[in-house]
Amino acid sequence: MGVNIFIFWEWVEIFGTYLEDDVVILLKDITGLVKPLCSEEREKLIQSGVHYSEMLPLEYEPTEEYLRIYEKSLALYSQITADAVADCAMRIYRDKGKDAVLVSLARAGTSVGVLLKRYLKGRFNADVVHYTISIIRGKGIDKNALNFILKRHSPTSIQFVDGWTGKGAIQRELKNAMFDYPELNAGLAVLSDPAYMAEKCGTHDDFLIASSLLNSTVSGLLSRTFLRNDIIGEDDFHGAAFYKELSDKDRTYEFINAVESKFDYKRPLPVFEKSSGNMRGGLEEVREIAEKFGVNDINLIKPSIGEATRVLLRRMPWKILVHSLSDNEHLAHLYQLAKEKGVEVMEYPLKNYKACGIIKNLADS
Repeated sequence: MGVNIFIFWEWVEIFGTYLEDDVVILLKDITGLVKPLCSEEREKLIQSGVHYSEMLPLEYEPTEEYLRIYEKSLALYSQITADAVADCAMRIYRDKGKDAVLVSLARAGTSVGVLLKRYLKGRFNADVVHYTISIIRGKGIDKNALNFILKRHSPTSIQFVDGWTGKGAIQRELKNAMFDYPELNAGLAVLSDPAYMAEKCGTHDDFLIASSLLNSTVSGLLSRTFLRNDIIGEDDFHGAAFYKELSDKDRTYEFINAVESKFDYKRPLPVFEKSSGNMRGGLEEVREIAEKFGVNDINLIKPSIGEATRVLLRRMPWKILVHSLSDNEHLAHLYQLAKEKGVEVMEYPLKNYKACGIIKNLADS
């Protein structure tokens, strides 16, 4: 279980392997309280109406071949990721200055938030505060965590952070959550925004962020976030489990340090423009794919390299669409995962994305 630290006049439980200087984790430690389920069990329950946040998945154990692809991808994309961090951080600094408060969305946003915090420190000597909190599609943001932050910081200083956008579901969830917080800006900062949904981004290219290739072992050994009222009380933060037994496989700081080593603190300022509202057909493309493949629920369509990867890691994929079957540079890890799981990969004329996962509708099985 975790330990407690005193942060901004209140005790907060700290667990996982992130350094205290990098992030304040506003999550409840539920280690040992929830039995993880395999993908097949979870998929049946999800499609029968149980919310995904009420369960924890079994962690994918990467094969040696998959880890080899991860390491190659990390080396190949560290510079691109670092440049995206830099451009995103500079946009945040222009908007928020040294008073910025990063609020990353666990878990994909947490390591990205750490990188943004480190770039802001190195470039502008801005020692910004970074929290990570939970937001869950269909359930909303963790209000207890957000209220904790708002007691300590100005609403105008808060910048929400995530890793990438797929079809913008979390951006829409965040926007809906802000109806209860009209003083807050719902704009997201992400590294990759192929859907043109984020307010700030490093790039609109659908590039491979190596942290999307693994689960807890590149996320401080933390599970995805959890919300079920028999374990999470009214006054609790949303929960997460700490997979301490995977300590010898933890690659969280391998990823963070590899990207940070490529930081260019003299990189020219990006063109300062907001991308929000210029979707250029991201959601429209998802709807076209759903119609083409006879999928009634667009939540079963997961566009972008990051989302397609997560489908293969923890859901029951039906097909993986790729813009090219010969794109080993960007998609080798998807080919490997699909091979391991016996999932069809097919070429499709994607416009906004390089890959897209389609989840199997068990009602059609």
